[in-house]
Amino acid sequence: MPRTIDLLRASKLPSNMMQFAAKGALQVPPDENMEILVYLAKHNKIFGDVARMTLAGWDEKASLAAAADPKTSREVLDYLIAPENLRPKLLPALLENPSVSNSELAKFAISASQESIEALLRSPRVRAAAGVLDSLRSNPYLKAKETSALAELLGLGEAEPPSPVAGDEAQVDEAVVATSAEPVHGSVPAASDETTQVSEETISSYLAEHATEIAAEPDKPFQPVGGIVDLLGADYFPVSEIKEMTEIAGSAEKAAAESASGKSAGAARSKPAVKPQLARRENTLQKINRLDVKGRIQLALKGNKEERSILIRDGTKVVALAVLDAPKLTDGEVEKFALQKNVSEAVLRYIPLKRRFMKNYIVVRNLVSNPRTPLDLGLGLMKHLQPVDLKNLSANKEIAETLRNLALKMFKQKLDAGKRG
Repeated sequence: MPRTIDLLRASKLPSNMMQFAAKGALQVPPDENMEILVYLAKHNKIFGDVARMTLAGWDEKASLAAAADPKTSREVLDYLIAPENLRPKLLPALLENPSVSNSELAKFAISASQESIEALLRSPRVRAAAGVLDSLRSNPYLKAKETSALAELLGLGEAEPPSPVAGDEAQVDEAVVATSAEPVHGSVPAASDETTQVSEETISSYLAEHATEIAAEPDKPFQPVGGIVDLLGADYFPVSEIKEMTEIAGSAEKAAAESASGKSAGAARSKPAVKPQLARRENTLQKINRLDVKGRIQLALKGNKEERSILIRDGTKVVALAVLDAPKLTDGEVEKFALQKNVSEAVLRYIPLKRRFMKNYIVVRNLVSNPRTPLDLGLGLMKHLQPVDLKNLSANKEIAETLRNLALKMFKQKLDAGKRG
């Protein structure tokens, strides 16, 4: 009798059972249950979201067992170690699992979070794998101590200090944070004129639709895919005033002048110098860091272009996808998102589901050209490209060889068709 997963792959599983499968409610062994969920999460448009949510809340003991077992299917292991799906407690087991290839670990190391970097450097397997360590050196979250440790492991001697990472906890202006307004964890700060036209109904509808996902990790902090250093430098986060600077009428200078002209000490004491009050300031990233998941969703839907450009990279999928549902989102922004290498796969898969975005040729072209776009998605969109873009794509070394070869084949076919016409 075939296994349930085999019936699913052969599209022979009844729809009512698919519903149970997406909720992890089938009476099958735990390892097969997880394999079914991963298959649905990756390949099923109808039940994929439910399956992903089920996996995110899957029993930790069973998840750890799967992460550590070399017999766990490759598809499940690849899913568990993908940055957008990773549960930090599973990482040590995944790192030591021989069925997770070194190439997969190297790919993961490039954009690993600070917490994951620490786990990588503690792993005996990683410490002995030069290829993985070399990839880790490119990670923008590396701190000086970790860079030195890597250099020592690789036998490179003294390492160059890492480039500063905007938003790194050691580099954020602590004085600014200390004087800023009290954190508000469940709501968005007062919006500017640009952000006041989005209806509360739009926000309520999105929150209700994704209530389960939000409830699963309500306090998950903002953690951008790929590292904050890629956010176009410090100028990308212009500082905004929270409180106007108090006007000081030169009290200090007046007191000093009176003292110099021989005024009595008592008179000078009667008119003490007033210390200027510093402006309370915070940048956009600091504002986002103060918000919980629900607050970031509201900001994604109501915020301005700068805020959307940061939140599209939120490692919490439900926040990043809220950006693509924002009423004020422009085609120009989506064109940039489609080309970004530091957004989650979920974002790139969601863009083609919006008919409005697919009417924009630049969006389609950028998605196919993006090396982070899933192969199946890129292959499906390639048929819409013009000959000149197919030719350019065939020479793009960043994308998969399969895509390059198909692009060249399609270019030649269209060229021949044009000559015959």
